[in-house]
Amino acid sequence: MSPNGINDQNAHMNEDTTYPARDGDHHAPGIPPAARAIVIIAAVLILLGVGYRLVGHFADERNLKQVTIDNSVPTVSVIKPTASGSTNELELPGNTQAFVDTPIYARTSGYLKSWYFDIGAHVTKGQLMATIETPELDEQLQVARADLKSAQADLNLANTTSERYQNLLKSDSVSKQETDVAVSGASAKRAAVEAAEANVRRLAQLQSFEKIYAPYTGVVTVRNTDIGDLIDSGSSASSNTAKELFRVASTNQLRVFVAIPEFYAPDIHNGDKATLTLDEYPGQGFVGTVTRNSGTIDSGTRTLNVEVDIDNKSGKLLPGAYVFVHFKIPTQAQLLSIPANAVLFRSQGMQVAVVKDGKVHLQHVTIGKDNGKTLEIASGVQASDTIIVDPSDSIAEGAPVQIKTSAAGAK
Repeated sequence: MSPNGINDQNAHMNEDTTYPARDGDHHAPGIPPAARAIVIIAAVLILLGVGYRLVGHFADERNLKQVTIDNSVPTVSVIKPTASGSTNELELPGNTQAFVDTPIYARTSGYLKSWYFDIGAHVTKGQLMATIETPELDEQLQVARADLKSAQADLNLANTTSERYQNLLKSDSVSKQETDVAVSGASAKRAAVEAAEANVRRLAQLQSFEKIYAPYTGVVTVRNTDIGDLIDSGSSASSNTAKELFRVASTNQLRVFVAIPEFYAPDIHNGDKATLTLDEYPGQGFVGTVTRNSGTIDSGTRTLNVEVDIDNKSGKLLPGAYVFVHFKIPTQAQLLSIPANAVLFRSQGMQVAVVKDGKVHLQHVTIGKDNGKTLEIASGVQASDTIIVDPSDSIAEGAPVQIKTSAAGAK
C-alpha cells in the first residue's frame, strides 16, 4: 500500500469519528442546564438547613446556659420600710386565766352516789357537790369502834387491878413485884386505848370525805364523774388511777399574763393601769391593774412576764379568752416599720437581709416595738433599704439574688 493510500484512509477515519462536546459548546450533548440548576439549588438548600440547625443548636446552648445561671440565683421578694407614727400606747396579746382554778379529787374510795352540780353551775364555799358511798370504810369504822370499846374495858380492869395491888401492898399482902406488874399492865392498856381512839378518828375523818364540798365560791368548769362510778382516792400527783371529779374556777377576778419586750420593760410598773380589748366586744375596753411582774428578763424570749388583774364581777370575760392588752408608755420617736417575717433570729442576734447591688447584706437591728405582724425598728435600717421578705434560713452575706418583679412591672 502506498503512503498516499494510508493518508487517504486516515483522512476518512477523521471524518467519521465523533468527539464529546467541550464545555461552552452548547451544541455538544451532556447534562441539561435545568438539571444543573436543580442540583445547585438542592446543594444550597442543604447547606442552609445545616447552617440553620447549627445556629439553632448554638442558640439553645446559650439559652440553657443563661437559664442555668438564672436558676442558680434565688429570686426574692422585697419591701421598703415604712415610717410609723409616734405613739404612747403599747398593744400586746394575752390570755385570760381564772384567778384560782382547782381540780377536786376524792380523798376516800367508793362509788359515787350522787352529784349536784354540772358544768357552768355557780357554787358557794362549803356547798355540797357530790356524795360517795364507802361500804368497806363504814365496816372498818365499826370494827375500830368495837376494838376501842374492848380496849377501854381492858383498861378499866387493869386500873382496878392496879388499885387493888397498891392497897394490898400497904399491908404487905402482895409483893412489890406483883404490884409493879399490875401498874405497868394498866399503863399498857391505856396506850392501847389511845391507839384505838386514834384509829377511830382516822376512819371517821375518811368517812367524812364521803361528802365533797366546794372549796370556794366559783364556777364548775369540769365534771368527770357520774352516778355509780368507781372512785379512787388520791390526786394526780400521788395516784395513777385517781382522776379529778370536778374543777372549780374563781372567775370574779381574772389574771392576764403578758410578755413585755425588753425594750419597754422599764416603762411598765406595778400599779399601772392597762386596758383589755376583745374581738367579741368591739369598741369596749376592760380596765385592769398591773399587780406584779417576774422581776427578770427571760433570756430565751427577751421579755418581762407581767400579770394584769381584771375585775370580772359582771362575768363578761371568760377564762382562756384571747385579748389585747394596752399599756400607756412615754411617747416614742418615729420608727421604721417592717413585716415580722423579714427578721432573721440567729445566734448573732436579730438581723435583716438587705439587697445592695444584687447581693445580700445582713444588718443587725434593734426592735423598738412588737406589733405582732409588724415590727418597729429602733436602729439598723434606713428608709431607702431594700429588705428581703421571708428570707431563707440559709441566706448568707454576699449571696447573689434577683428581685422578684410584679406582673405590672413585667409589663
